[in-house]
Amino acid sequence: MNTQTLKYDVPAGIVVFLVALPLCLGIALASGAPLFSGVISGIIGGIVVGMASGSQTSVSGPAAGLAAVVLASITKLGAFDILLVAVLIAGFLQLAMGLMRAGFIANYVPSNVIKGLLAAIGILLILKQIPHAIGYDSNGDDASFAQANGENTFSVIANAFSMITPGAVVITAASLLVLLYWDRTPLKNVKLLPAPLFVVAMGILLNLAFNNFFPALQIEPAHLVDIPPIDTNNLGAYVQLPDLAHLANPDVWMVGFTIAIVASLETLLNIEAVDKIDPHKRETPPNRELLAQGVGNICAGFLGGLPVTSVIVRSSVNIQNDNRTKVSAVLHGILLLVSVVALSPLINMIPLSALAAILIVTGYKLTKTSLFRDMYLKGWSQFAPFIITILAIVFTDLLKGVLIGLAASLFFLLRSNFRNPFSIEQYRLHIGDVIKMELPNQVSFLNKATIKTALWEVPDGAKVLIDASNADYIDNDVLETIEDFRVSAAERNVRLNVIGLRDKYQMQDPIQFVPALDKETQNKLRPAEILQLLRDGNERFRSGRWTKKYYEQQVDATATGQHPMAVVVNCIDSRTSPEIIFDAGLGDLLTIRIAGNVISREIIGSLEIAHKLGAKLIVVKGHSSCGAVGLALQDEHAHSVEAITGKIRRAVAQCGCGSAHGAAPDKAALERVTRQNIQNSLADIIDGSEFLRGCVARGEMGLVGAYHDIAARTVDFGTPVTGADIARRHPSAAGAAA
Repeated sequence: MNTQTLKYDVPAGIVVFLVALPLCLGIALASGAPLFSGVISGIIGGIVVGMASGSQTSVSGPAAGLAAVVLASITKLGAFDILLVAVLIAGFLQLAMGLMRAGFIANYVPSNVIKGLLAAIGILLILKQIPHAIGYDSNGDDASFAQANGENTFSVIANAFSMITPGAVVITAASLLVLLYWDRTPLKNVKLLPAPLFVVAMGILLNLAFNNFFPALQIEPAHLVDIPPIDTNNLGAYVQLPDLAHLANPDVWMVGFTIAIVASLETLLNIEAVDKIDPHKRETPPNRELLAQGVGNICAGFLGGLPVTSVIVRSSVNIQNDNRTKVSAVLHGILLLVSVVALSPLINMIPLSALAAILIVTGYKLTKTSLFRDMYLKGWSQFAPFIITILAIVFTDLLKGVLIGLAASLFFLLRSNFRNPFSIEQYRLHIGDVIKMELPNQVSFLNKATIKTALWEVPDGAKVLIDASNADYIDNDVLETIEDFRVSAAERNVRLNVIGLRDKYQMQDPIQFVPALDKETQNKLRPAEILQLLRDGNERFRSGRWTKKYYEQQVDATATGQHPMAVVVNCIDSRTSPEIIFDAGLGDLLTIRIAGNVISREIIGSLEIAHKLGAKLIVVKGHSSCGAVGLALQDEHAHSVEAITGKIRRAVAQCGCGSAHGAAPDKAALERVTRQNIQNSLADIIDGSEFLRGCVARGEMGLVGAYHDIAARTVDFGTPVTGADIARRHPSAAGAAA
């Protein structure tokens, strides 16, 4: 036990106790069981389950969701002590489920259903507490819509407004104001005095004031907490033992099995929901929780208690009162024990309207409008099961509502699998158009039909890439479909690549085409087409949709020769590799690196060699934050740096820029000079090589400048140099081109 956390856990435990006590009594009454059985379950849920559980937030006790099951079971079995045998059996079954690690079921409940459960509990808390808030205290406290007395949630509220108790309304209003504005007062800093505890004390004092000074507002005992009088000298009389003579009764086993299943499901759902709202995002071990619940129900069966589960209402109150450890849950159980033995006179002074205000605020926090907005923004497939879960829980009960929500979520999952289980996109590479199919994380037999349809609609002669990099599971039916397509594809001249398969799914000949240029494709490409391929490649780089490179196969394909489509004059900057920012492969680009992308006789010679290798586009690419341009702006010329900065200073002068020696250059000036330097390099190529000048003028080669914004990951291509541009600069070239 950490003394540092006690200042949080003690107040939280007290508030949970105050909320739990009337619920224990109400659930026992709704279950048709002795009133004290509900308190026994609350004590066991707090102390026994609280200590055995691995959860720091969950609080256990008698479950409203089991009230109808218990009521029907007592009627069927004929006596409460026979029901206790079924509770014993349920406890041992839960122990077995925990040992068999059945808690994994909790991981398969979708988050939209869990959030729907939380929101529904919030709505139910508000609806169920409205009667108490205005002073109408019927016995309709369980979470079901339909009550055993023929009433339902809304009819109880309607009846309540015809029987308003003014004093209860005053206490509720005052309590709500305190709870809602507590964080704006200095009292919020007193950790041992949480707002709910203050509200309970205020409710008692207000009612005492009504009794003495405002009799018209006095709250009758029927609207106060009511712990039955306990004879402390004969506590054993309140503990019922199970009638083990009925242990062989098959009906008892059936009831025990039912309680075990319902209680386990409710517990797993509750701990999943509680973990969602825990601000510290702690995780409850589900298998240990089943073991703890099993121990709790064995104790409940032996001591005369109702079935125990994790309870969302108490757990929510626990979290919202800033508990830190399970000490708060254990403390609430201890306080339940102490209260029935020694504190009943004080506890019976608490107005139910004060407790109702606490639960109404708890409900509001669970069902804020922001939750509905966030779920709506996630799309209809998330929002619809969320709303269906809420409505189903509100109009039936917790377990039925969750099962309906799960069915709705499954429907939308199946619908999604049938409609769009994968993504398909078509993009153009230098080797032609490629159709890419990206498989999802889980590829089941439900996806077979749509995958088969999409593959068999591929046109003859196409190149298809199936990317299974994200697929952790692929059903055998789908693998067979891909294998069948691979066979039929060969007959239609369709080439298929399958990448990213896990080792257990490997298939023969997964790579049938390699994106490496051959001589035939190189000859067909025109400069304008190559420029567009570079634009497309940069867009893939910018958006993070890089193509698979197949480096091993590309090395083999280019080992005996290369057929590049373009040559890039690029700065030496480590962040500007053309193959990466243009999403190109081995053998696609020739790269000439020189600081500041300036032009020299050696560079021009390399460009002429690039032409002889078949490259049809020259790209002069500068970039943002260029160090060489920055040095030129700072007038740096020491040692051999002058060979670079001297050429760039021409652009500095043209832009009218410049900095003091060593001073940091202005960002805008840096970009202007970089762009001008690119234009100067283009001019130097035109002026420096009659051969290249003629190639560009005749359209055999393209020549274009480009500015690479490193931060934005974009390349801004300028207007390609045309024959007319060259003719204006070199009139003699026009005749040569002709």
